[in-house]
Amino acid sequence: MARILVVEDEKDLSQVLVYNLRQAGHEVVAAFNGADALRIADEQRPELMLLDLMLPDIPGTEICKIIKKGLASRECLVMMVTAKGEEIDRVVGFELGADDYVVKPFSVRELLLRVQAILRRSRVQPVNTPVIEFGSLRVDRDAHRVFVRDEEIELTALEFRLLTTLHDRRNRVQTRGALLSDVWGVEADVTTRTVDTHVKRLREKLAEAGEYIETVRGVGYRFADAAELE
Repeated sequence: MARILVVEDEKDLSQVLVYNLRQAGHEVVAAFNGADALRIADEQRPELMLLDLMLPDIPGTEICKIIKKGLASRECLVMMVTAKGEEIDRVVGFELGADDYVVKPFSVRELLLRVQAILRRSRVQPVNTPVIEFGSLRVDRDAHRVFVRDEEIELTALEFRLLTTLHDRRNRVQTRGALLSDVWGVEADVTTRTVDTHVKRLREKLAEAGEYIETVRGVGYRFADAAELE
């Protein structure tokens, strides 16, 4: 099981989450504000943080940004749990590096299943080569770094996962639904426009290497085959 930090200022909801996560076998600690969340994350190195976005002191988005930059807790997954359910809120959450996004009100059973899914996905060891070299693109999986012609490109965790997923399935079309399932880990819970938005931003960041991600009109996306670069 996993060490999980629940960051939620509604104490009744926090108690429900803590109780059910412990019943599922996890080691759980709670924080009711952002300052305590960052302190606990730094001291205890949780594997997963359930993060409310509307906290009394520090916005949850800021906490996610700090966590994903590694200043408080490296390798910590972040599941945003919030009443803010508009598409723009989800997009911003994923852009900040959130690994999942759950909208209140939610089923506790569904949340537990998503916790299991996100933990299982993070523990799968990659069977692919640790370094990708493709045209002007170089990706170091272990170091989580991306370079285009030796210039380092800063990607969010989600963008990195999207890039490596497309590369590992190169020359095979990936539907938006498949990408939602395998990259976001959700079944059609985020609109397909979110996939398009992330691909567009990924291409922009990769500059000339962004051309390797091809659009298959009406279907989805495909990473170019190496032969097409010759």
